[in-house]
Amino acid sequence: MKNMEKELLCPVCQEMYKQPLVLPCTHNVCQACAREVLGQQGYVGHGGDPSSEPTSPASTPSTRSPRLSRRTLPKPDRLDRLLKSGFGTYPGRKRGALHPQVVMFPCPACQGDVELGERGLAGLFRNLTLERVVERYRQSVSVGGAILCQLCKPPPLEATKGCTECRATFCNECFKLFHPWGTQKAQHEPTLPTLSFRPKGLMCPDHKEEVTHYCKTCQRLVCQLCRVRRTHGGHKITPVLSAYQALKDKLTKSVTYILGNQDTVQTQICELEEAARHTEVSGQQAKEEVSQLVRGLGAVLEEKRVSLLQAIEECQQERLARLSAQIQEHRSLLDGSGLVGYAQEVLKETDQPCFVQAAKQLHNRISRATDALQTFRPAASSSFRHCQLDVGREMKLLTELNFLQVPEAPVIDTQRTFAYDQIFLCWRLPPHSPPAWHYTVEFRRTDAPAQPGPARWQRREEVRGTSALLENPDTGSVYVLRVRGCNRAGYGEYSEDVHLHTPPAPVLHFFLDGRWGTSRERLAISKDQRAVRSVPGLPLLLAAERLLTGCHLSVDVVLGDVAVTQGRSYWACAVDPASYLVKVGVGLESKLQESFQGAPDVISPRYDPDSGHDSGAEDATVEASPPFAFLTIGMGRILLGSGAGSNGGLTGRDGPAASCTVPLPPRLGICLDYERGRVSFLDAVSFRGLLECPLDCSGPVCPAFCFIGGGAVQLQEPVGTKPERKVTIGGFAKLD
Repeated sequence: MKNMEKELLCPVCQEMYKQPLVLPCTHNVCQACAREVLGQQGYVGHGGDPSSEPTSPASTPSTRSPRLSRRTLPKPDRLDRLLKSGFGTYPGRKRGALHPQVVMFPCPACQGDVELGERGLAGLFRNLTLERVVERYRQSVSVGGAILCQLCKPPPLEATKGCTECRATFCNECFKLFHPWGTQKAQHEPTLPTLSFRPKGLMCPDHKEEVTHYCKTCQRLVCQLCRVRRTHGGHKITPVLSAYQALKDKLTKSVTYILGNQDTVQTQICELEEAARHTEVSGQQAKEEVSQLVRGLGAVLEEKRVSLLQAIEECQQERLARLSAQIQEHRSLLDGSGLVGYAQEVLKETDQPCFVQAAKQLHNRISRATDALQTFRPAASSSFRHCQLDVGREMKLLTELNFLQVPEAPVIDTQRTFAYDQIFLCWRLPPHSPPAWHYTVEFRRTDAPAQPGPARWQRREEVRGTSALLENPDTGSVYVLRVRGCNRAGYGEYSEDVHLHTPPAPVLHFFLDGRWGTSRERLAISKDQRAVRSVPGLPLLLAAERLLTGCHLSVDVVLGDVAVTQGRSYWACAVDPASYLVKVGVGLESKLQESFQGAPDVISPRYDPDSGHDSGAEDATVEASPPFAFLTIGMGRILLGSGAGSNGGLTGRDGPAASCTVPLPPRLGICLDYERGRVSFLDAVSFRGLLECPLDCSGPVCPAFCFIGGGAVQLQEPVGTKPERKVTIGGFAKLD
């Protein structure tokens, strides 16, 4: 308890609190100091005491605060000017005017202006718990000597009792004399002698009633009359007992945590002290290096040398000041000292309203101390690498000589950064940023199982260039990535975090194979066999002329050269928004070959000359899964049917009421689950689901792309090394 005197000093007078008032910002200030501050601010008539002491027979000038004699009242001409400008109440001004004066109090602790309302200090609560802690502290360290009886004739004896009702201290004889038996004063209960008498309970400053409830909305103690006023209408108000128990439990838990981690506090203090010593050594070394370099430049650089040393000195002092402040803050967390000691004394408070009043601000400080303890980090770095000089510059630049600067935070290129089979991260430095020698890339999964402690980042150190490849990411995960540059001055700031979704299944690599189907002369496949374009030409014009005779348009089809027989697979492609009609999907290889290796005049892969209608209607009546699953794209839109069957074949007959269209994303993703017999179509950028439908997986399944009219499709390029052709999946490979 002897080490917590700092917590008991008024921020204005730097003396122990006397009749402290609780400001709206939860800081405390002596009542006399608050009056003095308001007087200096020019406020008149707003220094009322919320619990002013009535004059007692024992009141003497020697028992009053010495600060009262130091106050300087405003001059009469200034008072008149203030009254005319709206301060106070004067003839001609109505009470409760439309624009009442709001008293602003400059808090010396938080350096902010606090609004006190119209009543000024009269609307503030008195911190009785803090008064009791100050009194116990005075008794423990014997501050101010013995308390003398206020009613004895000179020389007075040492006081042994105090009376709250009489507001005086007595020796044994004087107490009996002023409390005669059989009178009303005989009912007064004696207390310990004190120089500061407090009311028995905390009273509402507005209604002079005992506070019984706590308003959570306003975070203020209220009485019964306050509850029914419109000021607290609709607010969440609880009994003071509930607030007392909740706040005491939180404060007890926080103090217990700090007391249970004293070894951690001491370890962090030692680490901070070591950092401070290393800062001094590193700062001294940096100054010597700078001095040696600058002295070699001669008299022309003398003025520049002084400025650089001054900059280093300021940086060193700033860091030492921050480290010293952090050391002092951690020392206050040691058992029995500073903030913890004060909190332990407050926990001894039994008066519930007083405890709630005092513990609110204390709990905030304890919570901040607990957070600082849990997320410990030295307040300043001990390295002075950024103070090194580059003496290889030309002489004409000597006037601009300065410390090396760390690189600025890189900017991640979101247009070129994506996740496919691997994660490709691309970034650049701002235009006027100092150069970076290399970069550090950090990444982690955001959906990984929670682990105790701070989130752990994985690092790739010394990355050259402005891009990086992260191999073997987990499928169906979300990664967050960031990057920072480094040069001789040290590491710069991190870039903004970027979140990337990885594909929901392993990526399937394949090439386009145009050997299947008809009218292959209309399909133009790129040399790398990863892009295809359909050129309609004259056959489409001739087919359009036969539309009225019952014929259907022909379909140009290209398949992938890989078939899937097990597991889950994912691939992505981009469809040209100008395409007339394109279908992207999968199907049984046997059914695809059977449908597209017929006569040249086959007008629809699903056209059955015997039935005379689209076999999609037949699929709807059969419970077996369809052999095809396609997503229809046309003119920059995607056609979504009401069910899986509407996209089960190459053609659909759903009416407008059963279908809808959505904009075409930059890339489409297809996820095949062979075991479940399901196909999902996704937005490959946001991985938002577009459509899911069943598929007959009784045999090898191939990717397929169909064109009616002009159109183009580009397969997603693999991020890593391009795979060899004819990849075998599930033990199945297609033969040439």
